[in-house]
Amino acid sequence: MLTDNYRELLAIPAIDAVFICSPDFLHEEHTLAALEAGKDVFLEKPMAITIEGCDRIIERAHLNGRKLYIGHNMRFFPVMQKMHALIQEGVIGQAQAIWCRHFISYGGDAYFKDWHSERKNTTGLLLQKGAHDLDIIHWLGGAHTERVVGMGKLSVYDKLPRRHPGDSQPSVEFNRENWPPRNTGQYSPAIDVEDHSMLLLELSNGVQASYLQCHYTPDDQRNFTVIGTEGRIENFGDHSSDESTASVHLWNKRSGYSREGHVVFEIPNIEGSHGGADPQMVEDFLNFLRGSPTMSATPIDARMAVAAGYCGTESIRNGIKSYDIPPPSPHRLMPRFWS
Repeated sequence: MLTDNYRELLAIPAIDAVFICSPDFLHEEHTLAALEAGKDVFLEKPMAITIEGCDRIIERAHLNGRKLYIGHNMRFFPVMQKMHALIQEGVIGQAQAIWCRHFISYGGDAYFKDWHSERKNTTGLLLQKGAHDLDIIHWLGGAHTERVVGMGKLSVYDKLPRRHPGDSQPSVEFNRENWPPRNTGQYSPAIDVEDHSMLLLELSNGVQASYLQCHYTPDDQRNFTVIGTEGRIENFGDHSSDESTASVHLWNKRSGYSREGHVVFEIPNIEGSHGGADPQMVEDFLNFLRGSPTMSATPIDARMAVAAGYCGTESIRNGIKSYDIPPPSPHRLMPRFWS
């Protein structure tokens, strides 16, 4: 069945669960409708574009007794699983500091040519892109953000050639020839989101973290460093593919400069998109529907990633003030609908 009205699909009794992969600003509307229709839901990240939107989704899932799964596929990246396992094994002692640098060479290919470029559709790119990384910071650090302060601005894409409001949007293509950003055009008529951002985060267990995101770098990668009381780990590449490799490096001896570290863990190339993470995530969702516990982010985890990005964006836009993250209401912590 093909339809341009999602409510027609939700009205079909034979459909037990739905995937919601619509643009961010429609996540809340579509998810609330699906839950109200009695469907279990796979929802792409970010959960919603406001903290209140996340809370409404969690509340509806709880009241309707439906399963809610958030598609944070980075938890299934083999390189992130290796880093998490090393931390859990105590290889670096007790984690104390986490640094994440997110280089995004394709900002001009996608995020500043389509709906992502406007606050009304995303709040900001700390939610759209950052929700992944902020969730991983929480996962590796073992707690959620309690306080955040941010700095950033729109520094490049507001100065480049725009298409007229009435012009059709060009197709999104990830083209390595589109470099530097000034060599291409057709950018969105309206651009009001930051193209680089920097956050400082304090997690509830005392771990401190930084997250840096830039949408006009020549390369694209995520680089995490976790420093503990007895060493540090760092990834090079976030997943292996036919074009690139990923590895996790461990420094656990006193030394001078050591580019490779003292132990290197090579990450295999697993079949499937995002280094094999996406097929694993879908399988996890199906097992979750059958009653198995999920290995992915819980709705509360997803909500707290959005909250960190949302409050960080507010900090950037309101004088670099620190923001305390509003916690979920106690009754929303009940796990009945996600485990």
